[in-house]
Amino acid sequence: MTIDIKNAEPPSNDRSGLVDRVKRILIEPKAEWARIDSEPSSVGEIFKGWVLVLAAIPAVASAVGGLLFGYSLLGITYRPSLVEAVGSAIIQYVLTLVSVFALALIIDWLAPQFGGTRDRVQAMKVAAYSATAAWVAGIFGLVPSLAMLSILGLYSLYLLYLGLPRLMKTPGEKALPYTAVTVVAAILLFFLVGAVTAPVTAMLAGGTPGLASGKVSGTVKVPGGGSLDLGELEAASKRMEAAAARFENGDATAVEPAALQALLPANLGNYRRVEMSSSSAAAAGLGGSQAQARYENGESGFTLQLSDMAAAGALAAMGSAFNVEASRETETGYEKTQTIEGRLVTEEWDGASNEGHYGVVVADRFMIEASGNVPDVDVLKGAVDAVGLDRIEALAG
Repeated sequence: MTIDIKNAEPPSNDRSGLVDRVKRILIEPKAEWARIDSEPSSVGEIFKGWVLVLAAIPAVASAVGGLLFGYSLLGITYRPSLVEAVGSAIIQYVLTLVSVFALALIIDWLAPQFGGTRDRVQAMKVAAYSATAAWVAGIFGLVPSLAMLSILGLYSLYLLYLGLPRLMKTPGEKALPYTAVTVVAAILLFFLVGAVTAPVTAMLAGGTPGLASGKVSGTVKVPGGGSLDLGELEAASKRMEAAAARFENGDATAVEPAALQALLPANLGNYRRVEMSSSSAAAAGLGGSQAQARYENGESGFTLQLSDMAAAGALAAMGSAFNVEASRETETGYEKTQTIEGRLVTEEWDGASNEGHYGVVVADRFMIEASGNVPDVDVLKGAVDAVGLDRIEALAG
């Protein structure tokens, strides 16, 4: 396909133009997709002026954060070597670039099957610009303790939901299933990148849904033992749209870290609070805050953490479309993820080391987690419950 760009004004490669577009696509995505749709460009221009720059954010931030602070889990801190950190970042970056190109090819190939029009440049626009939120949210990797806020990158699913049907000229009744299949393809690419990156880093260290007119329903299997519920996906997209409106209205504020700290009890049974900290961060309009406390009883202890993803947390509602019911057992323990009373719950336990983790996502916004070395996982569950899930839910307003 040939595109005449003789008199075109492609996206500016200067950083001020790039930053302005990042802000616009995050804050006013519908209007920005309209501009992107009619904007003459080429695959090369999009790749050089957008993908090469933004895709580096998560890789670089994670590498720098790991070298400066290390990674902490269950009281153990691991600091990667320079070779490992840099090598991992390069691999992640290169595979991300390949994934964007592959996703664009998939979007282009799928278009006619959903009543759309094949257009390689438009497909690249969708793959590149919809990933903006995920890449920008990668900045939280600079501080490993805030890395969980990278979940704000789920906003990219909403951007995809808005941009895909418009740019690929898909009929309204087929837009949602087209988006769903594209999301599954993106997930598969994500898992592929992880599957390749993990072993190489370690070495350095030493189905199509049914289409029906009107209401869309059905499920699509995704890696990890879960499934994508298309009906729930549609409902989630509405909640995400409301969240986006909150960004536009300037209402995307997180609970103050000090207020979160006040919700962490001074004592939990026989466990006494010995340390407490809090922090907040924001990037391109996406903000969040967290507070955590350390509790000890003799040689036993755990960390209790409460995080608020603010209005962007509602964007994580897309996660509720993934009916994840996963479990794994080992000789000494287990891991499982499930949805209980509409809340995503994760639980891990190793009986040999008495190490465990228990976490709950509340109101598509707050995350309450307890991790540490305790006699029984019920101690961690009790700590999370002691914060008061209903009280936390009420904070969402």
